Amino acid sequence: MRGILLAGTGLALLSAAPAAWAQDQAVPAAGPVAVAAAEEEGLVDIVVTAQRREESAQRAGIAIDVVSADTVLNQGVTQPSDLNRIVPALAVQDAGGANKTFFLRGVGNFTVNGYSDPAIAVNYDGVYLGRPTSTSGLFYDLDRLEVLKGPQGTLYGRNATAGAINILPARPRLNELSGFASGSYGNYNAFNVQGAINLPVGATAAVRISGNIVDRDGYLSDGTSDEKTQAVRAQLLFEPSSDLTLRLAADYSHVGGKGIGSSYEGQYRFNFPTNNYTFVPSGLGRSTGIFDPRAQAYRQTLFLGVSGRTAAPLDDDIYQDNDFYGINGELNWDTDIGTLTILPAYRESKLDYKFGAPAFIGFIQEEDRQFSLEARFAGKRMGAFDYILGAYYFDESIDGDYTFAQQSLNTYQEFTSSTKSWALFGRLTAHVSDRLRLIGGLRYTEDDKKFAGQADVFVVVCTVRNAFGQPSCPTVPLLPVGDSFNTLQPPFIIPPPGQARPIGATGAILSRVQTPVNTTLGSSEVTWRAAAEFDAGDASLIYASVERGYRSGGFSLAAGFETYAPEFITAYTIGTKNRFLDNRLQVNVEAFIWDYVDQQIGRIGVDANGNQGQLTQNIGQSKIKGFEAGVQVLPLVDTLLSADVQYLDSKYDSFVYRQPAGATPPLTGCAQTLSAGIYTIDCSGRPAFNAPKWTVTLGAQQTVPIGNYKLVANVDTQYRSERFVQAEFLPEELVGGTWTSNAQIAFGPEDDQWQIAAFVRNIENERIVINTPIYSFGSALLASTSAPRTYGLRLRAKF
Repeated sequence: MRGILLAGTGLALLSAAPAAWAQDQAVPAAGPVAVAAAEEEGLVDIVVTAQRREESAQRAGIAIDVVSADTVLNQGVTQPSDLNRIVPALAVQDAGGANKTFFLRGVGNFTVNGYSDPAIAVNYDGVYLGRPTSTSGLFYDLDRLEVLKGPQGTLYGRNATAGAINILPARPRLNELSGFASGSYGNYNAFNVQGAINLPVGATAAVRISGNIVDRDGYLSDGTSDEKTQAVRAQLLFEPSSDLTLRLAADYSHVGGKGIGSSYEGQYRFNFPTNNYTFVPSGLGRSTGIFDPRAQAYRQTLFLGVSGRTAAPLDDDIYQDNDFYGINGELNWDTDIGTLTILPAYRESKLDYKFGAPAFIGFIQEEDRQFSLEARFAGKRMGAFDYILGAYYFDESIDGDYTFAQQSLNTYQEFTSSTKSWALFGRLTAHVSDRLRLIGGLRYTEDDKKFAGQADVFVVVCTVRNAFGQPSCPTVPLLPVGDSFNTLQPPFIIPPPGQARPIGATGAILSRVQTPVNTTLGSSEVTWRAAAEFDAGDASLIYASVERGYRSGGFSLAAGFETYAPEFITAYTIGTKNRFLDNRLQVNVEAFIWDYVDQQIGRIGVDANGNQGQLTQNIGQSKIKGFEAGVQVLPLVDTLLSADVQYLDSKYDSFVYRQPAGATPPLTGCAQTLSAGIYTIDCSGRPAFNAPKWTVTLGAQQTVPIGNYKLVANVDTQYRSERFVQAEFLPEELVGGTWTSNAQIAFGPEDDQWQIAAFVRNIENERIVINTPIYSFGSALLASTSAPRTYGLRLRAKF
């Protein structure tokens, strides 16, 4: 198949964007495609606002990928994890329920709770989203997506170490009655319909209303990894004069269904005489969800050593019932000296979901509220200088009630968390000559955080040993799922904190450890950027930059790990963007080095009291270096070929952490030593997570005129070399090199008023492992995977 895809690049292939010939920036094949109206135009620029000003992506001296609205629609992007197919540098993991984790070039975070900040800032319509759970239900009726690579510490709402994802909806248009509708149906009963209508209101106002419905069965045999989302957005644009623009927007989305699922890869069995683990595959396929009867039977063979019995079937009452609301405004006032922009916003989330992907049940009830206000002034050029000045305020409050029910152990967490952040920022550009620009950016940020919470950990501990010295309590009941330990019923007797009570006559006890955390964190940081841009020709740019970014610290409900410090990145970049051959050949190359210090790693581990918990800590430093090269060429007016190659050399210079000794050694692929009851785990020298050394994307697009109609065809394929997807660095967590290919053929009139298309994604039908959680009490390894082969038909029309 790969040979067919590569050999066929000069043939009539399949299309991701009807009547579209040129693609402006680094996402090949499936990336943004701009229309070339005539042969002499060649590749056409795409305008971006990533630097808080309108400019061509080809003239912006930053590392950016742009994804067009057509690509979002035609590639079926409905949730963040779908971006894995079209942004080579990005890896998105579904962590369970509404949780998402994001990685760019190996920088990201596994932490998915309500008391930590994401490493990648997701900005929707210019508004920073404090919770990664709030990123679903937004991918419809868009203008474009912008993916910025590297620390964002000078121009954006909140600091981020890895980068930013800007989700930019289509805006109302004055004096225009227009709209579109798109519907698709495919295997797994996948139904996706979206549309929008733009209504003029006199000569100075317009309204745009858009909506989206996604309904799809699960990819796994137990019905998990499904998708059920409904969303609506309304915008009002008012332009009373040429100098003043006011836009108000409101949006709502609901996410239902069961959410991400997983399958059992196998079990790690510990051999006490040899002091080693042996991995035994489960024999179940990756399409067999953990709630499938076959998987439930396998689960009952897992021995829960601390409780002295085998695991019970997993509670299958999993669901998502999550609501997201938002309202935001944008005011732009042009004056004689510059443009003032004010962005107020309020967002709210109400989460209620149960998930089972890690082979235990997470029961999450959470309410999030955030208010933000940003003001920017973009001054008009004065002599050799232009500038941007701004101020930002962010106020977030979270009220959470979490249960992690692992049968042998239940953790009940109740907490409130608040963040107040404000910042002053500015950027100055000196036009040294008509071709050379020097740029400096500076930002001062103060983050003040408060946290008040309590974790109660209950463990079923067997006190009886059989003739082999193994815990043996075969009749002891296991802990049920509930939103509070007060729901426990006899024979469980709730002990006071720090004590234990017998569980009937089973030979086991129920122990309880309580960890209260009531503390604050404050940080004041200066981040900066220094850059130079040189116009080497009419269509050639050379740029270089060095910038400093940070991510604030946070909290954990785990003894000895109550707080953790900020992390920092210093990024060095040099690149060039070029157009040749009368605008028919584009060659962009970028090299980078990222120095990463005090990286925050979230994981399930053992706290200072020897209890299992979810904790985050700073683990050391790493260096990530590499390059990315993108080429696009129009050999013929109807043919577009593209390629993108990314190389990453990532290594942890220092990755050392400690945990108390338990009954068995830590389950890790890293070196470990035991001293005075403490294990030291050393993962130094290992590569970064989700950081394949090579990522190669190839694509081709061909249009065949047929009278007043056209057949547009496209194919693309992406290769990612081996990469670790979890922090234990176990051999089974190393995902080998993978290929994923997609194709589409579309037919419609030349004016694009309607189109019918057939598509297929993941032609290889390979379920690629994207996450490998471990159920530690049963020493079981799970795998969450990407979608299998999907296909379908899509019809869309516009007026």
